[in-house]
Amino acid sequence: MKIRKATLNDLSYLIDFTYEEAREAEGVTKTPDTLATGIEAALRNNELAVYWVITTAENIPVGSVSCIREWSDWHAGFYWWIQSMYLKPDVRGKGLMDRLITHVNTEMLKQGGLELRLYVHSNNLVAKRAYKKAGFKLSDYQIMTLKS
Repeated sequence: MKIRKATLNDLSYLIDFTYEEAREAEGVTKTPDTLATGIEAALRNNELAVYWVITTAENIPVGSVSCIREWSDWHAGFYWWIQSMYLKPDVRGKGLMDRLITHVNTEMLKQGGLELRLYVHSNNLVAKRAYKKAGFKLSDYQIMTLKS
């Protein structure tokens, strides 16, 4: 398996992965056209987000991860946030998530990033266990939202 930066040629895979991630993680269905618009925008503009795929020897994506960056005025640097993470069910349990996280963390460090962060749905116990196993810890912060 190889990890590489995603390209526009990966768009259909990334749409499928993101659709399945939302369904599995939160039990919600997302509109593929909206996903296509959002993912394509990021593939065209890495300031929005960066996607990587993990592929078979035949260069077929079997999983992906995307990250966004958040500027910290307190620390004059960027926090990197894992925005999405997905592996096809038939490749899970083989250490591929750890490889994706290590790849992203290495890239973050190369670019002078401050810390790798993520958020996970409170009911997604499987993901929480996997992220803790990968070394993530609970933060002192909680996410709050204001809906208009």
